[in-house]
Amino acid sequence: MHNLDTSLNAVCPYFTMFPLDFPLEVLAHNRDPGSWVLDPFCGRGTTNFAARLRGLPSVGVDSSPIAAAIAQSKVVSSSTLAVVDCAKNILERYRPNHVSEPEGVFWREAFHPRTLHRLCHLRQELMMDCQSPERRILRAILLGALHGPLTKSTPSYFSNQCPRTFAPKPEYAVRFWKKHNLKAPLVDVIRVVQTRAERYLRTPLPRTRGDIIQADSRAWKDKRSHRRFSWVITSPPYYGMRTYVPDQWLRNWFLGGPDAVDYSARVLDIRHSSPEEFSEQLRRVWANAAQMSHPQARLVCRFGGIHDRKQDCLEIVKNSFVNTGWRVTTIRNAGTASQGRRQAIQMGEGQKEHPRSEYDVYARIDA
Repeated sequence: MHNLDTSLNAVCPYFTMFPLDFPLEVLAHNRDPGSWVLDPFCGRGTTNFAARLRGLPSVGVDSSPIAAAIAQSKVVSSSTLAVVDCAKNILERYRPNHVSEPEGVFWREAFHPRTLHRLCHLRQELMMDCQSPERRILRAILLGALHGPLTKSTPSYFSNQCPRTFAPKPEYAVRFWKKHNLKAPLVDVIRVVQTRAERYLRTPLPRTRGDIIQADSRAWKDKRSHRRFSWVITSPPYYGMRTYVPDQWLRNWFLGGPDAVDYSARVLDIRHSSPEEFSEQLRRVWANAAQMSHPQARLVCRFGGIHDRKQDCLEIVKNSFVNTGWRVTTIRNAGTASQGRRQAIQMGEGQKEHPRSEYDVYARIDA
């Protein structure tokens, strides 16, 4: 296990990050090589990737299109050559007049025109067809390189100076770029794809069954009647953290979303109007998962709070398990976000200065 390459897990940063060691450690206790693993809030697919490293089949569900697109790359297999050839073949069919491009000052300042042309062509093609393993990995690589810091040498991101984890807000970004006289570089898209593919695909990984679905975990039903989950391992959004897609708006645009930040509510997302309602939303997820799980199934959930919400996160998660079909057996203090790559560490300077404790909740089917 220690010899397996985990580079692919870093193919694209995500606004909240679930440490790979956590699901890997949990699944080390699995004794059935046929056990199916479910993550109903799969994010960038870390639990699914951990299941793959353990040789276990898995399903990941997430309401975010960005999360689903990244996670899909974690459960497929391809080679550097196949991914690079895929990108080259798409760009060889490039026809400037056949590709729509976003307009406005942000886009002119964010990307070099020729780089944006190529990105828009890749975007359009991958929106039409992204079923093959090489296309899914290519898409994740492009999402990961879409925006990030400028470098002094060969560019490794396509954009002007940007954060790499979340997308900048347009007006602020334009002011910043102009104030510092920063220009978007002309980027060799194929070179970036090749460099990253070589990094992420350098070592073959176990081939296991992995399904990633963009859906509402409160209602999604597994249509494969023979498949029952033995493990549910997840970290749901923390109460008050509800801007996953707006904070990833550039990657959402690449997947077919609007070319501007959109803060409108999304039907598939968990609601955060009150701690009580939030617990009820989680309760529906746990109950739904229980119905699809094996009678001896186990659930492990990491949960915490964000700095600007004072509610008791432990009380929220405890309440969420009432009458769900799961019996909570253990709750452990997992420390704070400052002790590792945790969800909460991504949520603002106040969180970094005064990190809140996170908890690991262990449960079994309530027979």
